[in-house]
Amino acid sequence: MKFLANENFPLKSYGFLVEKGFDIIHVGVEYPSIKDEEVMLKAWDDSRLIITFDSDYGDLVFVKGLNAKGIIYLRFKSFDPLFPGIYLQELFTESQYILDGYFTVIDEHKIRQRKLP
Repeated sequence: MKFLANENFPLKSYGFLVEKGFDIIHVGVEYPSIKDEEVMLKAWDDSRLIITFDSDYGDLVFVKGLNAKGIIYLRFKSFDPLFPGIYLQELFTESQYILDGYFTVIDEHKIRQRKLP
């Protein structure tokens, strides 16, 4: 799987995932200040799942009809900047969840998924 971390994804977690060998790029590093719609297009063109803390991506997919390979929306309230990376590394390597084709919402207590249109 390939990933595109949104600008709001902690750089420390991004670096951690890079070190662990994941194919991930960071919007803030590669495409600073682009709009959410542009993030969606970049991810779609490169067949990457988006990792974000921004709830607007649900509207972009389910209301505006933009295409996405998959979106992982993190809703952690407070955390160390490394925590999302560690959490996702475990999810990507040990989980039975299928992320491709789903809008996945992750908070401190549960994971919910909705099939993308």
